Amino acid sequence: MSTPKFRVAICGGGVGGLTLAVALSRYPDIVVDVYEAAQSFYEVGAGIGIWPRAFKVLRKLGHDIEQQLLQRCGYQFTEEYVPGIKHRKSDQAVGTQLFELITKGNQMRFHRADFHGVLLSHLPPSCTTHNTKRLKAYIQPFRHRSRNSSITLIFTDGSTATCDVLIGADGIKSAVRSCMMRELAECMDPDGKQSVLSCINPVWSGVTAYRTLIPAEKLRARCPDHPVFGGEITQYLGKDAFFLAYTVSLGKYINIAGFTLQPDLVDTVYEADARIPRRPFEGKANSEWVGELTAKQFVEPFKGFEEEARLLLECVDRGTLWAAHTVKPLPSTNFGRVALLGDAAHAMLPFQGAGAGMSIEDAYLLATVLGHKATTLDTVPRALAIYDKLRRPFSSDVALRSRFNGQLCAFQTNVPLHELGKTITKNWEWAWLTELDDALKEAIKLVENSSININ
Repeated sequence: MSTPKFRVAICGGGVGGLTLAVALSRYPDIVVDVYEAAQSFYEVGAGIGIWPRAFKVLRKLGHDIEQQLLQRCGYQFTEEYVPGIKHRKSDQAVGTQLFELITKGNQMRFHRADFHGVLLSHLPPSCTTHNTKRLKAYIQPFRHRSRNSSITLIFTDGSTATCDVLIGADGIKSAVRSCMMRELAECMDPDGKQSVLSCINPVWSGVTAYRTLIPAEKLRARCPDHPVFGGEITQYLGKDAFFLAYTVSLGKYINIAGFTLQPDLVDTVYEADARIPRRPFEGKANSEWVGELTAKQFVEPFKGFEEEARLLLECVDRGTLWAAHTVKPLPSTNFGRVALLGDAAHAMLPFQGAGAGMSIEDAYLLATVLGHKATTLDTVPRALAIYDKLRRPFSSDVALRSRFNGQLCAFQTNVPLHELGKTITKNWEWAWLTELDDALKEAIKLVENSSININ
């Protein structure tokens, strides 16, 4: 291979980080290192959903990747209008069907480890992976003094590495974001400095999530014709609490994700329940937000729900509690030759199932501007600024829509029940009626024409 034009370091081997690594593999003149804090890239955890807008981006990574992903979810992608999510009013003895979300294209659902496995299998030799490497800080040379000098990465184990471009895909407690906001703050007046520094730490949303996987055979033994086996997602709604359920891993498991919303606690400091043991996740930095739940603790918020919901909850053996934190709207997701993607840039509430899709879109657009033949080491800062210009307003809008969706599902708005379906659908249509392609075209135009002002 000829001399690479630059070396990219990706901190974080989750959905966004691995998608970026695979997308950059289309450009043989870019060398990639992926640094993952955990001992394994095969992240444990629940299911993830990918809406049509983001799945169309994954298809751009190649036919082999698409086919392997389809094999793991067990059904084909369609762009026809299909039943999406059933919404039931379930906080009563006899539940009622409120509406069924109809989407143009189906949601593709995966077990997270399956998804990661497919991406890992397509990393090229030009990409090197490193495990148990949690970033502590980075040092970016002052651009006016040494514009093309390497960025130094400092890891918590005391080791160091260098790169030309650093991408922070290291999640909600991103070390890259922390360093970047401090760099950016140095360029601000006192008032602006405090505003920027306030973006370093995540804030609690007042939302608590309840997650578990249950074996499908356990539910089938109790109720062989339970509606969840029909392949659709069902949301069981109640005042201030609701949960959803759907099958993953070719029907082997049922993913259950429940939520409680406490609007009076938004932006307060999360105080862990001393009765719930903290879960020491390997390689994770947010273990104080995560607890182990017994079956009794898991089902507590959903007491009094209808029988269809109870049948699912009775199959729960244990679960995890997550205090759902978010990232404040950032003043920028790039600085110099450093940029953020995914949760590091815009961790949002999960009420539109958009987190993974946002990471995928970030990664693909970022790879497009970095890989373009017009982008050199000198022009990387402009390429990253183009990425920020096109992605940050969009992800901020999706974050607001996701928060509103949760409030609708928890009956915390003034929207009457008979208007709920229309309101939720309109708020969510971006996920299947829009595409990333327009942003990609705009990004390429801006990269190719350096005379266009992007500020």
